[in-house]
Amino acid sequence: MGVRAVITGTVQGVGFRPSVYRLAEAMGRSGSVRNDGASVVIELDRDDGFIDALLHSLPPLAEVESVTLCEAEVPPGTGFSISESSDGTGGVGIPADTAVCPKCLAEMRSDGRRKGYPFTTCTECGARFTLMRSMPYDRARTSMSGFPVCPECGREYDDPTDRRFHHQTVCCPVCGPSYRLLDRDGNGIPGDPITAFAQGLDDGRIGIAKSWGGMHICASISRVAELREWYRRQYKPFAVMVRDENAVRRYGDPTPWELEEMTSPRRPIVLVRKRDCVPEEVSPGLDTVGMFLPYTGMHHLLFDRLETDALIMTSANLPGEPMVLDDRDVMSMGADMYLLHNQEIVNRADDSVIKMLDDRTYFLRKSRGHIPSYIDIPLQGSAIAVGPQENITATVAAGGRMHTTQHIGNAESIGVTEYLDEAVRSLMSMTGCEPQAVAVDLHPGYASRRVGMRIAEECGAETVEVQHHWAHCASLIADNGLESIAALAVDGTGHGTDGQAWGGEVMTADLSSFTRTAHLEYIPLIGGDAALRDIRRLMFAIDSVNGTEAAYVTDQEASVFSKMAAGSVRTSSLGRVMDALAYRLGVCAMRTYDGEPAMRLEPLLERGSRLDGFETTVRNGVIGTSRLFADIPADAKACDVAVSIVGSIVDAMTDCACDAAADLGMREIGLTGGVSYSLPVSRMFMERVRRNGMTPVLHRRVPNGDGGISVGQAAIALRRVS
Repeated sequence: MGVRAVITGTVQGVGFRPSVYRLAEAMGRSGSVRNDGASVVIELDRDDGFIDALLHSLPPLAEVESVTLCEAEVPPGTGFSISESSDGTGGVGIPADTAVCPKCLAEMRSDGRRKGYPFTTCTECGARFTLMRSMPYDRARTSMSGFPVCPECGREYDDPTDRRFHHQTVCCPVCGPSYRLLDRDGNGIPGDPITAFAQGLDDGRIGIAKSWGGMHICASISRVAELREWYRRQYKPFAVMVRDENAVRRYGDPTPWELEEMTSPRRPIVLVRKRDCVPEEVSPGLDTVGMFLPYTGMHHLLFDRLETDALIMTSANLPGEPMVLDDRDVMSMGADMYLLHNQEIVNRADDSVIKMLDDRTYFLRKSRGHIPSYIDIPLQGSAIAVGPQENITATVAAGGRMHTTQHIGNAESIGVTEYLDEAVRSLMSMTGCEPQAVAVDLHPGYASRRVGMRIAEECGAETVEVQHHWAHCASLIADNGLESIAALAVDGTGHGTDGQAWGGEVMTADLSSFTRTAHLEYIPLIGGDAALRDIRRLMFAIDSVNGTEAAYVTDQEASVFSKMAAGSVRTSSLGRVMDALAYRLGVCAMRTYDGEPAMRLEPLLERGSRLDGFETTVRNGVIGTSRLFADIPADAKACDVAVSIVGSIVDAMTDCACDAAADLGMREIGLTGGVSYSLPVSRMFMERVRRNGMTPVLHRRVPNGDGGISVGQAAIALRRVS
């Protein structure tokens, strides 16, 4: 009697079937292997050690999660074959895009038939998710379907000894996609496109290059000031792609953990401490710079031809909007030149951005290289969550797994809700999710709610409203496989159950309910959203509480602000307190991008020491903050003031969380929300938790900020339906 093995995991698009075929031939087995939805099915005339041998000889990118065996009728002596794939769903088994491997890179730099060909990949590397239309993973279901293989590529595809055996995106200059270079008027530029593009960048031009999952605006690092003026991006930091590890060390001072992430096949942007040779305009007011290494063939060939070893590389999009994908649309951006290819990008994927807390990964943006990914959760049923308003991701939960989309953007920006809807439906199709519930943020004005409610209505699913900071806590619970937690949920803004803007919360929570045990003192958001940009208003609100003269506003402004304060929504946000502190200490006068004041405050927090006299008060669960600003010594260093005020608040919140946990018999104290991206804040928190004899819990797989909200929403919705 034969055997049938159904294998799940990352087993498609990684050379898994070819590995099965080679092993079956070597061991003299008869039968077949095929893709079946998101799994691989192997039928053998007998096992006799085959499965064990397979699990010990997996291809580099494969990951096996489960093997299910049953009996099957397979006649012996009939040989082994790779059968046609069958349709189905059941979970994303396709790997994320991974950097071009050394073997393919060597081919591009050789004198063979793929010399200088930027689309060279194999079963061990290359684009996967960004060019995939549906499961199972076959060429006909990718954007390579329009490129029939030439005879030479066909021979590689059919040769069991070749590393491109059954490689679905096999191609070469004869049969595959190609690049072209256009000027600002759309006219072709003669010569090798990548060589001419490199020459233009060395000459100081601004270019746009089409890559995997999107397009990059490119410029020499020496032209960053001109790029800011052209792109109308005043202060938000730019990412820098560098030639190799030597260039990484020239421009930055990475830790071993940061370098390990940067050189991994996922190739994220990693925030590292910058050296003096990095122009200040690259990341104004910050000690760090986002740096990454080439990951596509085009990137490597470009640096082979460049004189410079560092380029500004930022997503080709308007702020908050999705990356441009259409070649015709990108021409309207007004760059000097455009390096474009004729392979369709099916799934957008921005570059992932990470920050390391020692060996712990904080995802500021989880996208290319890390998506698709999922988290196991011990809850049955199916649900969808569509996230908050900014830095959106969506999560689709089915079969005990939560799958999260790539980074989407900010919902108030043009095209983002459409992109959100497309990403959700694509993931629903891949996972076979038929939602019983759709989770949305509690805020009635969030545009993401409309997407969620429309899907809920179409699917006949329950709509579940989830408070923003509860979702943060739930994402931390899911990230760490916990049942419940006492946590600090600290960010900029989230709609509270009392109609105010929360953001400095101490909560006890599980996936069924939460209790707000303490929070920061409320201060008015004078003028609502205007106070998020004009952070003088936050400082004025605090000074008004303290009766301190506000010399930074005119008498007329002071009169107007005072009248507005009475009718303004109030906030308990730690992020807003840190905005005001950044203003008071002179490191940020106006917020021009999300998180800017707190990011500019972080270098002070890294260098400062505690001063006496900055103790806060806790009365009836309200943690005082305004009085900390009242008596700042005139001769105190800004860095010491920053550490003293922020440290006092973090200590008070952590103590409240530890007390609440002790009352409930909990030992784990969590930290979540966008403010937790501040490494000094994370370290203050961990030190205080340990001093209280508790265990600190932080994020590792799920973004700390709003990019992780959908995970928490989905977990809460699953608990509801299960």
